[in-house]
Amino acid sequence: MGDPSHQSLPSWTYSSDAFFELEKKALFLSNWQLVCHISNIPASGDYFTFEIFSERILVAKGREGRVHAFHNVCAHCGARLMDGPTGNCGERLTCPYHAWSYDLCGTLAHLPFREEFGDINLSAHGLKPVEMEIFQGFIFVRITPSEGPSVADQFAPYMADILPYRFEELRPLGRVTMRPRAVNWKQIADNYVDALHIPVAHKGLSTLVGNSYGLEVGGKDGLVHKLWADVRDGRKNTLSNQLYNAVLPTFDHLPDELQKRWVYYRLWPNLAFDIYPDQMDFMQFIPLTATSTMIRELPFALPDDRREVKIARYLNWRINRQVNAEDTDLISRVQEGMATSAFNQGPFAKSELCLIDSAEKIRGLIPVARQSTKPSENDMATINGELLAI
Repeated sequence: MGDPSHQSLPSWTYSSDAFFELEKKALFLSNWQLVCHISNIPASGDYFTFEIFSERILVAKGREGRVHAFHNVCAHCGARLMDGPTGNCGERLTCPYHAWSYDLCGTLAHLPFREEFGDINLSAHGLKPVEMEIFQGFIFVRITPSEGPSVADQFAPYMADILPYRFEELRPLGRVTMRPRAVNWKQIADNYVDALHIPVAHKGLSTLVGNSYGLEVGGKDGLVHKLWADVRDGRKNTLSNQLYNAVLPTFDHLPDELQKRWVYYRLWPNLAFDIYPDQMDFMQFIPLTATSTMIRELPFALPDDRREVKIARYLNWRINRQVNAEDTDLISRVQEGMATSAFNQGPFAKSELCLIDSAEKIRGLIPVARQSTKPSENDMATINGELLAI
């Protein structure tokens, strides 16, 4: 079979419910998850919510300008506090069930019928905090405490490249978009770091960037995958490509080499920053089940009222919608193929550095993935625990 690190994960890991349960703890809850950008909560009392699996998270801007992160769960009966993706709660986070209310630092500030609770210690019943990090304006949480590196440490080798984009000054271009996909989350994450399919399946994108694609595994502990390409003139460009290339203006804050460069950073395991000269967006692959995923995304940009910038951003959106439609078809084809008896594992080309690295990481963290033949669903966790102990 050759070097197993140059083989894809076995197909059963893309549909097994028991394996999905192992992924929750080993890959997601102990790694950083992006909630929003500081520009999404500019005023005191502004909040933003985030959910993954059964976890509910809330970040809020306090009166002193500090950001706080909590579980979006009342300390009384466990009810969800804040509804919707975002809003403003004023000076208090108030539970809709029994009206327990908390200040913006998470301290229990008002307890109705307090006399019925006896000698209750209010300070012991505040909101449960969540580990938080603000990196270049983006607010991350880590639900399960871990000794893993900070977001800043992971991106440290790339800071000289990132700083010109002025992330902290970004403003949202819209609201969070949620796009459901009937595939395992790895199909989406793998697809976005697979450069070999671009000239085959994305004719328009391939014409726009030519053979300028590069990719590498980097960052602290190899937790960042980077891809990049330069916008180029092409004889067979679509109208959107031609117009985007023609109208894209010069941006004073970017050095010459970034004026027409597209850069993609994947932060392990399920976040991607798509960065263009005119804007950027994040894409977050939120697993729902073993065979369904929600793509959570939101675009950002620096304030710029130039007409050509507005046109470029619209064309950027059109180009990406076409690429996304093509990718949706591709990942569905692969998910369906993995459900057949004809496919188990496939080889990686040596240039598929990010795909090789992803498979290696998962095999290391969840060693039962090294087994070509699927174990029993009931025995999956036990076998994985035994392999971890070796």
